[in-house]
Amino acid sequence: MSSGSYEGPERVAVVGMACRFPGAPDVEAFWRNLREGVESIAAFTPEELLEGGTDPALLRHPDFVPAYGHLEGADLFDAEFFDLPPREAELMDPQHRLFLEQAWAALEHAGLDPSTFPGPVGVFAGSGMNSYLLHLVARHGAAAGDLLQNRIRGDKDFLATLASYKLDLRGPSLSVQTACSTSLVAVHLACQSLLDFQCDAALAGGVAAGAPLRGGYLAREGVFSRDGHCRAFDARGSGTVGGSGVGVVVLKRLSDALADGDRVHAVILGSAVNNDGAAKVGYSAPGVDGQVEVVALAHAVADVPPETVTLVEAHGTATPMGDPVEVAALARAFATGERGFCALGSVKTNVGHLDAAAGVASLIKAVLALEHGEIPPSLHFTEPNPAIPFASTPFYVADRLLPWTPPAGTPRRAGVSSFGVGGTNAHVVLEEPPPSPAAAPADGEAEELLVLSARTPEALDRLAAATAERLERGGAPSLADAAFTLQRGRRAFPWRRALVAADTAEAAALLRAGDPVRASTHLAAESDPGVAFLFSGLGTQYRGMGRGLYEREPAFRAAMDRCFAVLRDGWGMDLRGARRSSGPWPPGRR
Repeated sequence: MSSGSYEGPERVAVVGMACRFPGAPDVEAFWRNLREGVESIAAFTPEELLEGGTDPALLRHPDFVPAYGHLEGADLFDAEFFDLPPREAELMDPQHRLFLEQAWAALEHAGLDPSTFPGPVGVFAGSGMNSYLLHLVARHGAAAGDLLQNRIRGDKDFLATLASYKLDLRGPSLSVQTACSTSLVAVHLACQSLLDFQCDAALAGGVAAGAPLRGGYLAREGVFSRDGHCRAFDARGSGTVGGSGVGVVVLKRLSDALADGDRVHAVILGSAVNNDGAAKVGYSAPGVDGQVEVVALAHAVADVPPETVTLVEAHGTATPMGDPVEVAALARAFATGERGFCALGSVKTNVGHLDAAAGVASLIKAVLALEHGEIPPSLHFTEPNPAIPFASTPFYVADRLLPWTPPAGTPRRAGVSSFGVGGTNAHVVLEEPPPSPAAAPADGEAEELLVLSARTPEALDRLAAATAERLERGGAPSLADAAFTLQRGRRAFPWRRALVAADTAEAAALLRAGDPVRASTHLAAESDPGVAFLFSGLGTQYRGMGRGLYEREPAFRAAMDRCFAVLRDGWGMDLRGARRSSGPWPPGRR
């Protein structure tokens, strides 16, 4: 693919995102919850837990806390869409199902259709433990089918390759497993693959979904919260809360993204991964030296001074040991005498600890903050943890929604940390997206063709309604951008709808009205019928007929100029001169 015109060391662009997190079925809802300070950790009644399959003995335990980051609809799946038999889908680990759906959604968000994309697309992802298999065994004695098929349907080894198979992705396909840091390590590996030109686009992320879907936990000293809330960096913090979720990002080399006209949500300047080794008090404990080194290495790879990073989305588990170790390590890694200039936050206060999806949840939060220019609040922070000397560090906890205004001349930059049990640490340095090219002036006469497709008429109606809602919402894309993405960035399915509109308001109205004349719906032919242009010559021509297209559309203008040159050189006919002398655009047909 083209290397574009970007100067300087190659970076990586985030060009698409998709997620399902507690309380948030998509990226837009996730950002809305973040900026409004919504906690999506649910507290369940005993009846709900028993109905969901929780062991009654747990409910009677004095340390049981009925809280969890519940993922609504995690048991639902469109098996037909992915050409999976219903029985096979039923036995498949829900984590595989969720990841497949969000991988597809992320590619659509990026406007990337694998069937037409000219380069290989990689997949780097990991999942949590397959507790669904234990659930099946407990309820049914054993899962149906042979051992190999059961492994393929549920083992972590097959998460990434199943997505590559179902979506026909030809780049490197790696299942990544480093416990809590899995999905951010997957992002790091995807960046390396892109920079090594092993692929031209990459999916990276993670998923965690346990069975039963509603649950709680036994609060143990130092790990899990005793009150069902994750109070990162706060004096009342007693630990974390679990949760289910899935997140996927689509990455491309920045030069390619700019050359291809992609929407860049953020730029990954650099990343690093390491391990604590034995330099800590125990296998599951955090290590100060390892965290210092991974953050410092990421800054070095990104080639940015640490004092220009004004937000760190921390691992932030609210454990008595973890939070003080993390802030101490960050302070050493930043190695600056400046104080209180960098906001600190933890998405775990909103949705809980999402295990293998925790890192990508933090990354998506940071990307959205960079893109929107706002720092969302980290929840439940009222009094600093006395073991953290914030006053002598570069950090403060962002306890409310803040406008993000970096020092003059410095772009918004963020760091994202994720640390896994066992010591594999990851840190990513991000920057706000480059300015978008200036849009062409709006032209009320420039109509656009919008095309939609789906597998069923009902799905097509839902897609039309969702597209209309997107065009009506604040920050909607231009009509030309929407038309281009729908035509080039979506796979064509049998049921199709097409409409022509002059602006987004008209397009949204036609999509909602379902006008059979202006927004036609039909079932595509099984074979390509081809395209023909018919110039009937029945008197409908008028003076200056093609001028609007010639002046507005570069492709049309280039084709006409070639025709003008052929006629001029071969027959001495100067039609370009005739066009120029044809006078002003006529008010009506003649």
